[in-house]
Amino acid sequence: MYTSMIRLQAFVFCLSSLFSFGYSQNISGTELLDRAIDYHDPQGNWKKLNAKMQITSGRPDKPDRVSQIHINLPKERFQIDMTADGNVITHIMDGSDCSHLINGENKISTDDKEKYRLTCERTQLWRDYYTYLYGLPMKLRDPGTHIDPEANRRSFKGKEYLVLKATYDAAIGQDTWYFYFDPESYAMEVYQFYKDESKKDGEYILLSGEELIEGIRMPKARAWYYNSDDGYLGTDTLESID
Repeated sequence: MYTSMIRLQAFVFCLSSLFSFGYSQNISGTELLDRAIDYHDPQGNWKKLNAKMQITSGRPDKPDRVSQIHINLPKERFQIDMTADGNVITHIMDGSDCSHLINGENKISTDDKEKYRLTCERTQLWRDYYTYLYGLPMKLRDPGTHIDPEANRRSFKGKEYLVLKATYDAAIGQDTWYFYFDPESYAMEVYQFYKDESKKDGEYILLSGEELIEGIRMPKARAWYYNSDDGYLGTDTLESID
């Protein structure tokens, strides 16, 4: 009787494990995104973000570039200050309006406007770039983003992840993105994009560490590599500014 009970318990345990594994395999894309957002933004602070950050961008054989960024989502304001040639170059977006400064002055020569690419299009690009990358995974709920109905398991660099696939309306972008989440914590640890996946183009980004900014867990460091040959492109390191 005792032996039979042990066998029954073992069978129930194995069956339970199989059901559990099958469930994790069949998690929907929407459910995975919800869990990832619960991890990175547990208090739902993203939409009211008003924060200053410093980003140090290191590239092979080039000096580090330090940028200070202010993102105020409720007021739709974005500002980035970068140093170039000993000058502080400022790009500002206020809603749909843009402005620029050099060393705090708004009187800028035509030559300097061309040299430092001081256009509204360029400023909007900076805003969209930083709010997208540091707003992940919350930004995956934006209109025009299409989440694959089913998440998948995939091994990447020796670790198994739950992977979310995202595509976008043509007006937003034509790249295909994959987001890799730890299967237990749902922390985002890798993302990857392709312009043409059959050609293995595009890049992947390894995330490490966390910086807590207004209650949001953002990646401390982002290291960029080519998909094609694992060539290293550089690393961006994030710090909060009080």
